[in-house]
Amino acid sequence: MQPSAARDVHIWSTVPLITPLKLVSKLQVSPRAEHTVLAGRQQLRNVLNGLEPRFMMVVGPCSIHDEEAALEYAGRLLDCSKKLSSRLLIVMRVYFEKPRTTVGWKGFIYDPHLDDSFDMETGIYRARSLLLKLSEMGMHVGSEFLDPVVPQYLADLVTWATIGARTTESQTHRQMASGLSMPVGFKNGTDGNAQIAVDAAVSARSSQAFLGLDHEGRTAIIRTTGNPDGHLVLRGGHKGPNYGVEAIAEAKKQLLAAGVRSQLMVDCSHGNSYKEYSKQATALKSVVEQRVAGNTDIIGCMLESHLNAGNQKLNGNPSQLKYGVSITDACIGWEETEGLLNWTYKRFGQVA
Repeated sequence: MQPSAARDVHIWSTVPLITPLKLVSKLQVSPRAEHTVLAGRQQLRNVLNGLEPRFMMVVGPCSIHDEEAALEYAGRLLDCSKKLSSRLLIVMRVYFEKPRTTVGWKGFIYDPHLDDSFDMETGIYRARSLLLKLSEMGMHVGSEFLDPVVPQYLADLVTWATIGARTTESQTHRQMASGLSMPVGFKNGTDGNAQIAVDAAVSARSSQAFLGLDHEGRTAIIRTTGNPDGHLVLRGGHKGPNYGVEAIAEAKKQLLAAGVRSQLMVDCSHGNSYKEYSKQATALKSVVEQRVAGNTDIIGCMLESHLNAGNQKLNGNPSQLKYGVSITDACIGWEETEGLLNWTYKRFGQVA
């Protein structure tokens, strides 16, 4: 293309990226991995539709930055899942993209070397490779889709997806969600407003047509049938939590008024823990007690959890990072995580 004073004024460079088709061909879904994904999606739909009473728990690091730690965590969580599977449907939180309020590390796909080199082709390759390993282990995976290009590379290995608080109101993300193949949770806005997530569920269940990329990386018109498995995820907001009895009742009223499913989840982190990771347990126990008391519209909870508690700053020297500690939001440690999962399992058993 000829240079122009009216085009690409602030573009420093463009680098071709491997096409989705080529990456998927290099890292093909194995029969074991595909079974894990498809079985997990169906189980989630059964929970959403009230066909089974299990409680969904999405548990894992705020973000993935170290595959070795992620695999160790997955091994522990899978062992726990097998023991508790009669009452809990456990999904591992595997987030590769991090929306930033201003600036900061945007996630493993964008900067896998943690050094601002932005080697995105390596990032997306390693992300898919990790998802493949997790699925072959038998671990169900939940992930947030932020960039609408990314699902073409990864979505066939994801059991459950979320659209985050900063993007739920975005038409682009609602259109994308309408074509995703798995159940999708829409988080309320950062101000705590659930209505934008309710509106997103309405939009995503409708057929859409929009511009996107096909599997060969070409710009294409994408037409969708709509996603019937969208649901609300309450995550609190600037004014504080929204997991209490009144807040959940109000959210249900909004869902029913919009004519979408009344089932919802609660993210125990973010505004629901006042951004203090140690308060996630308080939120979880409150929500579980509401479910035990008969509110079957509450279908699950999310916890931000890692091998070790807390978080650490990415200071430009990845070799100095502590193993198994988040570099984004602070997380509870594994011991507390296991304890909360066991408590939840036992609590449901007391009313069985």
